[in-house]
Amino acid sequence: MILLRILVIGMAIAVQAVVAQAEWKHAIAMHGEPMYGPDFKHFSYVDPAAPKGGSLRISVLQSFDSTNPLIVKGVRAAGVRLWTLESLMARGHDEAFTLYGLLAEAVEVPDDRSWVAFRLNKQAKFSDGQPVTVDDVIFSLETLRDFGRPNYGTYYSKVTKIERPSRRVIKLHFSSDADREIPLILGLMPILPKHIFAGKPFDKTMLTPFPGSGPYVMEDIDPGKSLTYRRNLNYWGRDLPVNTGRFNFDKVQYLYFRDGSAAFEAFKKRLVDVREESDPTKWANDYVFPPVKDGRVVLSEVPSGLPAGMWGLAFNTRRAVFADQNVRKAIVHLLDFEWINAKLYNGLYRRTQSFYSRSELSSHLKPASAFEKELLKPYPGAVSPQIMAGTYAMPISDGRGRNRKNRRMAQKLFSAAGYEIKAGKLAHTRTGEPLSFEITVVSKAEERLALTFARSLQQAGVAAKVRLVDSSQFQARLASYDFDMIPYQWDASLSPGNEQTFYFGSQGRTQEGTRNYFGADEPAVDAMIAALLAAKEREAFVGAVRALDRVLLSGTYVVPLFHRSGAWLAVWSHIRRAPKSSLFGYRLETWWHQG
Repeated sequence: MILLRILVIGMAIAVQAVVAQAEWKHAIAMHGEPMYGPDFKHFSYVDPAAPKGGSLRISVLQSFDSTNPLIVKGVRAAGVRLWTLESLMARGHDEAFTLYGLLAEAVEVPDDRSWVAFRLNKQAKFSDGQPVTVDDVIFSLETLRDFGRPNYGTYYSKVTKIERPSRRVIKLHFSSDADREIPLILGLMPILPKHIFAGKPFDKTMLTPFPGSGPYVMEDIDPGKSLTYRRNLNYWGRDLPVNTGRFNFDKVQYLYFRDGSAAFEAFKKRLVDVREESDPTKWANDYVFPPVKDGRVVLSEVPSGLPAGMWGLAFNTRRAVFADQNVRKAIVHLLDFEWINAKLYNGLYRRTQSFYSRSELSSHLKPASAFEKELLKPYPGAVSPQIMAGTYAMPISDGRGRNRKNRRMAQKLFSAAGYEIKAGKLAHTRTGEPLSFEITVVSKAEERLALTFARSLQQAGVAAKVRLVDSSQFQARLASYDFDMIPYQWDASLSPGNEQTFYFGSQGRTQEGTRNYFGADEPAVDAMIAALLAAKEREAFVGAVRALDRVLLSGTYVVPLFHRSGAWLAVWSHIRRAPKSSLFGYRLETWWHQG
């Protein structure tokens, strides 16, 4: 009897523990706790007193032929997702990855994140007045999974069971291969009105407006010319904390231009209100027209806390020419960043030193922590001593264009790999084969950079040929790894997840179609990715990502190039924004029209 009573008490305690692990909350963070509590009033990067009214005009290049941004077909119109479609939860942009209540007023998730439940806000409705229901959520999940963009199918197919505990609650169970990020990915799922799309082909392009639950409605759709959004005065969520100080313009208009020069001229004539510049030469030299000088146009560089990612010249280590790491290290020394930056880019770029540059995830100039060392302990030799100590940096030249010191170091590395100069060309001492390879590029800007680098390589005896191909050829070469060297940008977020396996996992050495373009086949890479996916707290997560960064840098898989420190913005002075930018940089929906 006593034993039975003990068992009953034990079972009750276990049940209480399980219940405690899953309770309704106002927010969910990928790691640790949300920054804002349940009684927060607004995000830190907005002005809660921002006035409503006025308009915002934005330029877009090229054109569009579909107002459905959630499918593969067609060229999607700008702004649909931001202004008209809402998710179950809203992202806080001064945190790495945290979601707060929007269409769903609360979220419930167990410690193992094997399922997630959302409780819908009873006030939520679409712009045509119809309420947002659990049926809409289920319809959205199934429709996007089966007919939406491929990433939706990849993530949403991990939902194996759907429950409806009550009229406003939906509970989604996940397959065993789902990771801790999946509940947040479901929280960001755009919710479609079932009463509009049911029974109609979803994967076809369309040019008609449709009701979303967001703060704006589409109007004045003119393909090839413009698309206008009008603020919905009856928007259901205008008083939510996540929306305070946001969505302030009465009208937002995207104006389409065929080329960049026309878009720039439109901005100068005040036909467009804001312009983000991507060309360093234009930013340095062309913003000198009268409205800039008299203050009617304000220039600024808006910092970003997001990782810059890695833009670099990727070695295809599947090719024999790049099999020896000493060859790859030597070629890294031959990129004269200081001279290239000054002569081609007006000195406006920063050298990329990490796969996660410009963020706390970067290992650059940071000694490995005890946690990192423990993670890397089973893989001796996977990280170089300098990178482990945080003392390594990319080679620096004097900026005069000669790069003599680094060229001498490169020659030592080539010699260690078995190459020597013969008649002005590097050749292998045993086989007599010259050191030669091709750099494949897809744009004139990339071609200009590659040709400049090829001339530096030639001075060291390396024969590098530059080949410009069209976009379709380039994509085909990427998919089958049919190249020697390519420029490529690996984007990164503050919460890198399972996409890191697609980027750098060892299966990509032989499996076509991944983004492991440099052909890494390193057990330590796979182990660090597994560690970051398993991390529950931010400290452990950051440590795992930094450890991954160290392994990737130690492999010398790319010639790191450069990045901007933030966004180059030109804005007419009647458009204002809050003094503080978000961790993600500027957010148009937090701006307002003054006067």
